Amino acid sequence: MSRQVLMLIALVVGLSSSVNIVAQRSSRTVLSKPNVVLIIMDDLGYGDIGSYGGRDARTPNIDRLAREGVRLTNSYSNGANCTPTRAALISGRYQQRVGLEWPLGEAEKDRGLPVTGQSLPALLKSNGYATGLVGKWHLGFKPELGPNAQGFDEFFGFLSGAVDYYTHRRGDGVPDLFENTTPVETKEYLTDAITKRAISFVDKHAGGPFFLEVAYNAVHWPFEPPNHRPTDPNAVPQTGATGDFRLYQGPDDEKPATRQDYVRMLERADEGIGAILASLDRHALSKNTLVIFTNDNGGEWLSRNAPFTHRKSTLWEGGIRVPLILRWPGRLPAGKTSAQMAMTMDLTASIIAVTGTAMPSGHRFDGINIIPTLTGESPLIEREFFWRIVRPNILQKAVRSGRWKLLIDSRQFLLFDLQTDFAERNDLAAQHPELVLKLKRRMAEWERDVDQKP
Repeated sequence: MSRQVLMLIALVVGLSSSVNIVAQRSSRTVLSKPNVVLIIMDDLGYGDIGSYGGRDARTPNIDRLAREGVRLTNSYSNGANCTPTRAALISGRYQQRVGLEWPLGEAEKDRGLPVTGQSLPALLKSNGYATGLVGKWHLGFKPELGPNAQGFDEFFGFLSGAVDYYTHRRGDGVPDLFENTTPVETKEYLTDAITKRAISFVDKHAGGPFFLEVAYNAVHWPFEPPNHRPTDPNAVPQTGATGDFRLYQGPDDEKPATRQDYVRMLERADEGIGAILASLDRHALSKNTLVIFTNDNGGEWLSRNAPFTHRKSTLWEGGIRVPLILRWPGRLPAGKTSAQMAMTMDLTASIIAVTGTAMPSGHRFDGINIIPTLTGESPLIEREFFWRIVRPNILQKAVRSGRWKLLIDSRQFLLFDLQTDFAERNDLAAQHPELVLKLKRRMAEWERDVDQKP
């Protein structure tokens, strides 16, 4: 074989190798952009699930996430109710900045999260992500304030704060189930319908990258467990002609729901989470997908908020301390428990950071990227959080600064050391008046900041 032919063969082989290397690098570049699945439940109690001390509910799939990821014990919701926390998640900022400090009522047609083009889904979409929301929105009823307007390519779910799990009607009896902006109907139990649509989204976008928010309405009232149709004599009373949820909201109902009803609702959602995780496994996406599990606020009267005090709609720990688990095989350690303080809006900043999404000039989040702390690359970060509820029948404000928490409840100043008194039983205001004044000043400074008009 001539020398020229040998040189030509070597050149071809070299070019082929170079092409393969470039292709491999390109493939790695694609794979380095992770998918994100954010699962957020509704009114779940901190101590309801097994990995957070629960004993009467079977939650093997949520507990699997804890075994395979990082479980946080100092995580908070931005608000004590649904709309405020969801506003903070989508905007990445304190909800007070957009005037959404209390759940939107069904009569508030013109209110909602302002569309700025800088929401979490909009930013991810600009970075080439397919974006989807299945489940609860509760950030605006008009299409121009809905999920699609905020950057979600696909939406299946409801717009209000709560709907019947079987009829999918809200409290005033109006149907509330949509495919994007089109009303739709299904006979499925809503938890199952949400799971099914989540899996469909993963199947459709398995080529990635994608961001999927799975916003279960479980375990929010009405407390309707699966397989309890109205013909069942033991069923929780169903929505009447006026769509009155009052029949199965509270312990003072004529026939109140039970903890067993609640547990069945939770277990059905856990089964759905298992099916979503299985869909990631089926497409070999688990190693390249950050899965986040959390809740929008503390639990209701059927929830187990132990070891904390009080419940949803208050700024006691039982109203704002929530489970938070992050799983990302190969990037986050497995089976780790972290005491890092975190808040819902930190998830926004963390997702933007790990996806390599560019931030618009001048735009900033109030939350931070907590991933380096969870991986062990960075030490625990000292944090300071603020909350506020100002309503005709309730006035509460709170600051958590490191181990200390100042709770202003009906103008009473209560000081707790959460490192030793997480149940908030021992008020230390008399022993540390200087700290009360310091935290009161910090609250005032925060309020002046978030109340500034944009």
